[in-house]
Amino acid sequence: MQAVSETAPSVAREFAHVRTWVFDLDNTLYPPEVRLFDQIEVRMRTFMTRELGVPVAEADRLRREYWSAHGTTLAGLMAVHGVEPEPFLEEVHDISFDVLTPDASLAERIAALPGRRIVYTNGTAPYARRVISARGLDGLFDAVYGVAEANYRPKPDRAAFETVFSVDGLDPARAAMFEDDPRNLSVPHEMGLATVLVAPAPEPAPHIHHHTDDLAGFLARVV
Repeated sequence: MQAVSETAPSVAREFAHVRTWVFDLDNTLYPPEVRLFDQIEVRMRTFMTRELGVPVAEADRLRREYWSAHGTTLAGLMAVHGVEPEPFLEEVHDISFDVLTPDASLAERIAALPGRRIVYTNGTAPYARRVISARGLDGLFDAVYGVAEANYRPKPDRAAFETVFSVDGLDPARAAMFEDDPRNLSVPHEMGLATVLVAPAPEPAPHIHHHTDDLAGFLARVV
């Protein structure tokens, strides 16, 4: 939960200047306990065992290593093995969305936000749109950006943020970002965005301005 010292009026004042609301996708616009990303990890493992010719345990080790060192598994595969991004992205995002359900409360809160509302994910824009639809959030976002729109550079790479934010035309000084991965909030903080960690537990750090484990509840305090 948000810190109890953060009253609703104080949170609203801190976000009164925001006119672009940037949302990550996975484990942000849906709760992590649905474990949608588990399906993607399985498909990553399958892709890597086949394409790299390594056993399952080694594929899992490399997947974690590349995520840690390069920002995403794909970025590591591209840098180390010269993997083409499109076939990988198409294969790993071919999953079932049956675990997702519409969230009317979240939809209402996002709809109430003033200004532009965008999604920016390290996945693909088509995949993001399927998640958005399954969550009952269709029609609420002005733009959806994926890793392709960032020239296949992943968050937390600063160049990825600069590319997407430039394409969108947002003013970082009047924007806020909601994200489940703490490291992906460092550059937005440096660029001047307000930052909100959406995660079960807080992670105190100078680049994390707010924390919540309830996105709809937090947004209700913002406007």
